[in-house]
Order: sequence, then structure tokens, then C-alpha cells
Amino acid sequence: MTDEHSSKQYDTDLEAMRSKVLLMGGLVENQFHDSISAYRVGNVELASSVIAADASVNQLEIDLDDACRHLILKRQPAANDLRTVMATVKVITDLERIGDESSKIARIAQGKDHQRTVLIFNDYDSIRGLASQVGNMLHESLDSLARLDHKQAIKLIARDTLIDQDFRAVMRNLITYMMEDPRTISAALDALWVAKAIERIGDHAKNIAEHVIFIVEGKDIRHSDYAEVHPDNK
Repeated sequence: MTDEHSSKQYDTDLEAMRSKVLLMGGLVENQFHDSISAYRVGNVELASSVIAADASVNQLEIDLDDACRHLILKRQPAANDLRTVMATVKVITDLERIGDESSKIARIAQGKDHQRTVLIFNDYDSIRGLASQVGNMLHESLDSLARLDHKQAIKLIARDTLIDQDFRAVMRNLITYMMEDPRTISAALDALWVAKAIERIGDHAKNIAEHVIFIVEGKDIRHSDYAEVHPDNK
């Protein structure tokens, strides 16, 4: 009976930890979309709410770090459960950094002179496609985490190369704007910092997908071409 009770409590602890991770994922996904919306229209209030939400994300990171430590010390998980806990520690770090990057975008939105910018060039158009792709990638990485869908995760990792290519294209376009019209320099530089933050969020979404594969398959595929050669990505 003692062993059965301990097992049930262990499962309860794991599920509580999992629920908090998914809650944190939902928060940072909202932060990202709100930060892009705030930047698009220069909404200072929405940008402020994104920055304020970072406190909740940071607290969840602290709580989850503590929960993972206690779970290892008290339950001494083995095999797949240990992989889950180890991957969770890494996932929450990536989620926290997504929140940080979204806050960077929100701070740029706070300082944006929207009326003046739109008279010179549409800075949002320059990052619209990149933001859409990364937003989808982030959503799908969290979905693969929720369902532990390693096949979906493999396909997401391969898409990171396309994100990098799009970022370089955005950078070239913005540099062209600045060279052709010095009046665009300030707004184009802001757009460039926003694009870099978006690209970094894509990197963290890819990391989450890699953690999913580690949980399911027990393989650490970081810094490898696993996604490109895996049959599930064909």
C-alpha cells in the first residue's frame, strides 16, 4: 500500500509539473503575439502588459526549477521519467528566454513613433512574414510538447533553416532601406532588432522540439543533422 501511495503521489507530482510547464508555454505564446501586435500599431499599453507579464513567467521558472529539484531528490526518477525531468528544466529555460525576447520587442514598441514611421516606410511589413512563421513554429512546438509528438518535433527542427534564411532576407532589405533613405535609419534599426528577437524565439522553439525528442527517444540531437536525415521528416 505504501508503494502504491508513493507511486500515485509521484504521478501527481509529474502531472502538476507538466501542467505548469504548459501554462508557462501559453503565457509566453501570448506574450509573443501581443508584443508583435503592439509593435505593429505602436500600442504602448499593450506593450506594457507584455513587459508586466514577464514577472509571472519568471516566477513560474523559479517554481518549476524548485519542483524539478524536489522531484529528483524525493522520488529519484529513473529512465523515461528522469529524461522528462531533465528536459523540463531545459524547456522552462527556453520558455523564459522567449518571454525575455518578447519583452524586448514590447520595449521597442513603447518607444516607436508610429505616426512618423508609417510616413517613411512600413516597418511592420518588413517583419510580417518572419513573425508569422515563428509564431506558427512556437505554437506547434508547444503542441508537440503537450502531446509528446516527436514526429511533429522532427519536422519543426528542419524548419529552423528556413527561419534563418528569412531573417537574413529581412536584414538585407532593411539595410537597403537605410542606404537608400537615411530618414529610415532609426525605424529600420528598430525593425532589425525586432527581427533578431523573433529569430531568437524561433531558435528557442526549435530547442523545445529537440527536448521533446529527448523525452520520447532518449536521444540528444543538439548540434546534429538528425532532423534532415530522419525518415519522419521526408
